[in-house]
Amino acid sequence: MGCHNTKKTLISALKKCLLFFLCVLLLCLLNGWLPDFQAINPSTFGNWSSSRNVTILLWHWPFGRPFSLRGDVCWDLYRIPHCRLVDQRSLFPSADVVVFHNRELTQGQKLPLDLPRPQGQRWAWMSLESPLYNGNLHKYRNIFNMTITYRRDADITIPYGELLPKETEGHPVEEVPQNKSFLVCWVISNYRRQHKRSQVYKELNVTVPVKVYGRWTKTPVPSSALLPTISRCYFYLAFENSVSKDYITEKLWRNAYQGGAVPVVMGPPLGDYKAVAPPNSFIHVDEFESVKDLGKYLQQLAEDKKRYNEYFAWKNQWKVKLYTDWRERMCKICSQYNSLPQHRVYSDLKAYGY
Repeated sequence: MGCHNTKKTLISALKKCLLFFLCVLLLCLLNGWLPDFQAINPSTFGNWSSSRNVTILLWHWPFGRPFSLRGDVCWDLYRIPHCRLVDQRSLFPSADVVVFHNRELTQGQKLPLDLPRPQGQRWAWMSLESPLYNGNLHKYRNIFNMTITYRRDADITIPYGELLPKETEGHPVEEVPQNKSFLVCWVISNYRRQHKRSQVYKELNVTVPVKVYGRWTKTPVPSSALLPTISRCYFYLAFENSVSKDYITEKLWRNAYQGGAVPVVMGPPLGDYKAVAPPNSFIHVDEFESVKDLGKYLQQLAEDKKRYNEYFAWKNQWKVKLYTDWRERMCKICSQYNSLPQHRVYSDLKAYGY
């Protein structure tokens, strides 16, 4: 009997302790004395969900050249987290973004319009070609939700190259190449008389001699010898094959800038170059009233060592980064995924200038 009373007393005491604890906890919450508890709020759960992996499915590899996707590619190579890059079409139902490279579409690859498209899945149209070579885009009306191109106004911008700031320490001042043998050089394989660049070359060659390399003149330059060859020239003709908004290719970034020659550029308007390249690092054809005036300027500049060297001053602050790995371009989608418009549909890519 005594044992039973002791048990009842213990239970009663525990109930009182629990009630007291609950009262204290309620009082703390009402007075804001538990900041650690307040840190947990509904918006936090939104952040947790945004940290999930975004799956990017590349429907076909550009130009049929696959890269390895083993491991956590985006993190291992580019330190982009929560990004799963795949190329197995069987993963279509779970993909957040499906990327289609336009070159393969123009060559007969079909869009998977027969597959049930998961709700919220975005289809991305990707091209590094100028509009002249993108083919008939009208048939893709109201299909794509995202554009991935070199243009600065694309949803995902993938330039051929860009300039990144150098660290202030540990980088010696770069010397201007002194082994100059030719005034103007040009590497060209796909020569077409109707191209504007071909017409400008012909006019310029009348005023100043232009040393031409490439298949057109049956003097091909191996990749390993390209930059050393260009370094022997004062100026390099970084002429694009078409005049299109923001279409600035490796002709500027690699051939001229990395080759150590001052680029003479022709392509998009002067403002497009100024938006991505340092001032006084290039010469635009449009800055001159005539090609003859351009030729005279190049001659005078080459003779003035001080002024010529000023075109390389940017190299003390900037370094060239080239984009050549399609995996890096795909991973970039993840870093911008949460800021992309959720319900955009391109009614007509051609109308947007592609």
